[in-house]
Amino acid sequence: MNRYIATCKTKLIFHVKLFFSSQFNILRFFQERYDMAQTFAEKVIDFNQQLSFTGNFPEGFQVINPFLDNPETMEVMRAFYRKYYNDNRKRRFLIGINPGRHGAGVTGIPFTDTKRLESACGITMQSAHTHEVSSVFLYDMIEAYGGTVRFYKDFYINSPFPLAIIRRTNGGSWRNANYYDDPALFEAVKGFMIDSLKLHIALGLDTCEVFVLGKKNAEFIGRLNDEEKLFEKLTVLE
Repeated sequence: MNRYIATCKTKLIFHVKLFFSSQFNILRFFQERYDMAQTFAEKVIDFNQQLSFTGNFPEGFQVINPFLDNPETMEVMRAFYRKYYNDNRKRRFLIGINPGRHGAGVTGIPFTDTKRLESACGITMQSAHTHEVSSVFLYDMIEAYGGTVRFYKDFYINSPFPLAIIRRTNGGSWRNANYYDDPALFEAVKGFMIDSLKLHIALGLDTCEVFVLGKKNAEFIGRLNDEEKLFEKLTVLE
């Protein structure tokens, strides 16, 4: 009898383990199918819809989150990514500094002011009209590459701190700021930047070689990469 009970117990344990193992594999299968079914565009849109920085900035600095400030920003952002990223292609990563207040700080699209959004991308924003110098530079490069369709098919642009930062001047006005302009500012956003880069990679980016805009930006991205081992190679673009 004892031997029979022991045998039954062994079989029961085996089937329980098999059941939970199967359940895990089924859940993993559906998770993988879900990830495959979700396009690059929808992943970026999800990222932006949940984007929020709740840390504390040093005195004199503020963050601009256009997705909270203007409902139309969310609309044009969705339209942009669904137009150019509605697939599952692996893309190369072009890393900026942080958005400007007249570019992605308004449109929600890196290096894209409302002028370029309309003239180059064919998407009109009614509630704002902006001009950002860095947007002119980038879209000249995109045009030289072969245009928006070809460029965005191969590249994804974003920043380790994907929200605009502004700094109050002595005169009381506000101007664009970079995350590395002040040591205390960098320390305040460092953890957020690392998490952000990891989330960008999870979208489906090629990490063998990434392209970093600006020497100083590359210096700080290099520090983060030394700590976290995110990318195999950093190529600096000036």
